[in-house]
Formats: sequence, structure tokens, C-alpha cells
Amino acid sequence: MSETVRLTSLAHGGGCGCKLAPAVLREIMASMPAAAAFPNLMVGTETSDDAAVWRLNDSQALVATTDFFMPMVDDPFDFGRIAATNALSDVYAMGGTPIMALAIVGMPVSKLDPATIGAVLAGGASVCAAAGVPVAGGHSIDSVEPIYGLVALGLVHPDRVLTNRAGRAGDILILTKPLGVGVLSAAFKQDRLDDAGYAALIRTTTQLNVIGRDLPDRPGIHAVTDVTGFGLLGHALEMAQGGGLVAEILADSAAILPGVEGLLRDGVRTGASGRNWDSYGAHVTLPGDLAGWQRDLLTDPQTSGGLLIAVAEEAAEGVLALARSRGFADARAVGRLVSAGPDAAPGVRVI
Repeated sequence: MSETVRLTSLAHGGGCGCKLAPAVLREIMASMPAAAAFPNLMVGTETSDDAAVWRLNDSQALVATTDFFMPMVDDPFDFGRIAATNALSDVYAMGGTPIMALAIVGMPVSKLDPATIGAVLAGGASVCAAAGVPVAGGHSIDSVEPIYGLVALGLVHPDRVLTNRAGRAGDILILTKPLGVGVLSAAFKQDRLDDAGYAALIRTTTQLNVIGRDLPDRPGIHAVTDVTGFGLLGHALEMAQGGGLVAEILADSAAILPGVEGLLRDGVRTGASGRNWDSYGAHVTLPGDLAGWQRDLLTDPQTSGGLLIAVAEEAAEGVLALARSRGFADARAVGRLVSAGPDAAPGVRVI
């Protein structure tokens, strides 16, 4: 076994760019049985939300999710940190507080030494410790490609569950993190990412979305989701369809990670960006003068991306201030939800 093997060389993709294309996922999920027979299941698969929610009693609901992927970086400790941060994000996106995690591990044991695999797990455990939760168990297999992630469990009050489907016309859309993670990860695999770019990539993908647990008690918060593998347009579309609305996205409003625009202009892309557009582009209206690199930024898969928050206009500035006070300096208002109209389908309009 080699101690210098690049983790990314063992995987055909990395991070949330590994996710199935939205169109493929929809086709697969169409055969899932309805969960109406389970009255305590508050959130299931019907609206492509971030986690399942099960009512335990009048004051507690269990938030349950799982997320795992292949490496987008070569440092095993960083890989573990990114994957764990991304998995815990789904609990925060539902307004929950994580309580426990289980590790999901698949490693090519003939190609990676135990110390490298241990470093992946240690990175994930360090993030869970920062979130105040134990990694209480898990499961491991010998796999062809390296895979790591978590089952994440959390608690939320049943009356304070945040979903992606309760947005209202007039809500301002706030995104808490900058875009461009997929572009930076693609540049890394192509040996085109400098030290500053790598530092920015690690910084954003290992920042826990802890602001999510503060949102249920804020007035005016109507819907929340985290922006991950389907890009800003894809997750905004899910929110719009969940509420029967149109999400208007301002083309140049989101913060962008350092160096991303230049890389996009030089042709650096992930394959997932194109698959995303092919899957949901029919539901998106673009302005005629939108540059190709701007569209690809809006479809760029975000590993451990920010929260997309739909909030009443009068409460938006307060939410932005809260986000910035929690360390999300790049939080921006990126658009709003508007009525779809009587004869129009829900969708996304970039303006």
C-alpha cells in the first residue's frame, strides 16, 4: 500500500458532485411508496427535503438524515471534516440540533493504509466534537472507491420544524455561504488550485451551518434548505415547487469564493454542473444576456454549501445580521419568492 496515493485518484467524482442528477433521482424516487400510513412521520420523501422528521412526543421530533460521498481533496483529515460538516448541515437546515452521529465508511483497504483511513474518521469526529455530538458507531466495508459520511440525528420541537416547502410570495431569499465549491474542487483535481484557493475551499466546506438551529425562533422565517449538489438553481427550484411559487434569483447577487470567476472563465467546470442544468433547465428562465460562466456558477454543485432561507421582507435584515454575527460574513440576499400566477408553473427565473 502506498502512503502517497492521492485520495481523489481513487474516485470517479468527489463531494456533492457525486450526487445523482436531479432527473435521475426523480425517476428513481417515483417508485417510492407513500408514507401516509405513518402519522408520526412529519417530513418524508415527498418534497425532496433535507431530512426526515419523526414526531416523538408533543415537545420533541427526531431529525434523521444520512450523507456520504467520495473525496474531493487528498488530505484524509480534511476529507473527513468536509463530509461530516456536510452531513450535519441537513439537521441544521430543518431547524434541529444534532445529538448523535454514526459513521459510514467504505475504503479500498488494499490501496489505503489504516493510518490514512483513521485520519478520515478522525477528521469527521473532530467536526462532530465541535458540534457537540458523539460518533457513537457506524458501519464499514471494503469498497472500490473511498466513501465516508454520517448518519446524523437531531432534535427539534414539532412546532418549529423548518422545511423547504413553506415559502410565501414576497419572501426574501438569503444564502449564507458563497458559491463556487464545485469549481474549486474541479480545479484541485486538475492541479490548478493555488494555496489560497485551497484554504478558501476548506474554510467554507468545514463551516458548520449552526445558524440553522437559531432560525425556528426567529419571526418571519418560512422555509429553509441547504444548497448542495444541485446548485443554487436546483435547490431554489425545490423550494419554489414546494410552495407553488417562482423563485426570482438575482444573477450577480451571491457571494463567490475567491478565484472562482477566473476559473470559470478559463473553462473549469464539474460534470455535475452540466447534468444539473440538463435535469432542471426546462423549469428555469434565464435572461438573454447571462454569460455562460454565470449559469454554470448557479448550477455548480456545492459540497457543504450554505443555507437558503426564505424570510418575510421585514425580517430579512435581521436574519442577515444574525448570519454575519454567527460568522457567515458572505451571507447575501440573492432573490425573492413571487406568485407563479394562475396559468404558470412553479419554477425559477434568473433576473
